[in-house]
Amino acid sequence: MPGSSDDDPAAAAQTSTGLVRRPGFVWLLAVVLVPVLLTALVIGIKTGPTEDDLRQRSQAALDARGITGVQVEFSGRDATVVVPAGADAGEAEKVVAAVDGVRTAHADSGARQVASEPTTAPSTGTAEEPVGTPSAELSSPPVSTDAAPFELSRTDDSITVSAVVRNQAAKDKLVAEVQALLDNGTEFVDQITIDEKTALPNPTALTALLHALSTATGAASVKYDGDKVTLTGKVADQATKATAARAAAAAVPGAGIANELQVPVIAKPPISQACQTFEARLAQLTVDAKLVFLAGTARLNDVSRSSVARYAALLKSCTTFDVEISGHTDSSGTTRTSLPLSQQRADAVEATLIKLGVAAGRLTSRGYGETRPLAPNTTSAGRIANRRVEIRVR
Repeated sequence: MPGSSDDDPAAAAQTSTGLVRRPGFVWLLAVVLVPVLLTALVIGIKTGPTEDDLRQRSQAALDARGITGVQVEFSGRDATVVVPAGADAGEAEKVVAAVDGVRTAHADSGARQVASEPTTAPSTGTAEEPVGTPSAELSSPPVSTDAAPFELSRTDDSITVSAVVRNQAAKDKLVAEVQALLDNGTEFVDQITIDEKTALPNPTALTALLHALSTATGAASVKYDGDKVTLTGKVADQATKATAARAAAAAVPGAGIANELQVPVIAKPPISQACQTFEARLAQLTVDAKLVFLAGTARLNDVSRSSVARYAALLKSCTTFDVEISGHTDSSGTTRTSLPLSQQRADAVEATLIKLGVAAGRLTSRGYGETRPLAPNTTSAGRIANRRVEIRVR
C-alpha cells in the first residue's frame, strides 16, 4: 500500500536499525545498574546484623569480666560504651575495644540523650516529650538498691571476702585477685556467692578495696550493711585511706561512707633551743650587722664584709630554716641597670655564705632593684642604706 513502511525501503531500514540498537542499550544498562543494585542490597542486609552481632559479643565480653550495668551502641564498627556512674569506664572501654571486629570504642559516662522527633511528625494526642529528654531505652539503668551486704576483712594471717557477684566469671576474677595478694601462710576465706539480682553493681571496685587492705597493719575491714560502707583499721598513709574511700563509693554508688581508717602519726623531732630562737636572732642580726655595698658595685664595704661570717654562723646553728637573700639598690641608676645590679649583690652574698659552709639548698637569691627602699633616696645617708642585702626566712 502506498505510504506504508512496507513499501518504503528507507523506513524499513530505519525500523530495522532501531530494533537492532535497542537491545544493546538495554544490556548496557543492565551491566551498569545490576552490580550497583546488588551492592546496595548486600550493604542493606549486612549493616543491621553486623551491629547486632558486635553488640551481643561486646555485652558477652563485659559479662565475662563481671562488668555490669553497661550498654553498648554501635554505628558501623564504632562502639559507644554507656557506663553508669561509679563504674570503671576505662576498663569497660578496653573490654569492648578488644572484641573482634570492633574498630573503635568510646566510653560515655552517664545517661545518653535522644534527639527530639521531627516537628512534622503526626500528633498522637499526648503531650510532646521535651527535646533532649533521656530515653528510658537508651539511658543507663539505675543503680540497684537491692545489692546484698558485703564484707572484706584482713588479719595478720587471713583475708576473708563475703560478697555476692553476678556470675561465675566475676567470682573467678575476684578469687584470682585475692590469691595474688596472699602472702606465704595467709589463708583465703572464700564466702563469695552468685546471685544476679543482689549482686554488687560494680564488683571491680572490690579490687581497689582489697589492695587498700593489703597495706593495712593488723586487722582492717570494709563492711557494707545495706545502708553505708564502713572502713576500719590502720593503713599505711593518707593517700591509701582516700583511695579506699573512693573505691567504697564506686562499689555501691549512693551508699554512705564512714571512713574510720587510721593512718600513723609521724612524730616531729624536738626543736632545738637554737632553732626556737632562730628567727628572732636573725631579725636582730639584720639590725646589728647591715650588709651595705659600694655605690654602683656588687662589693660590700669593709664593715659589712666581716658581718657575712656572723650570718653564716647563725645559719649553721639551725639547719631547719631556708632563707631568701634579697638584693637592693638606691635610685641612682635606671630600672634597666638597678635590677641586675641588685641580683649581683644577692648572688655575691650567697656565694660567700656557701664558701663559709652554709648548704646551698637552703639559700635563694633574688634582686629587687630600687623597688623596696628603706630610706628616702634624696640624701646621701638614705642612698647608702638602700644599697643593701637582707636575709630573711622564707
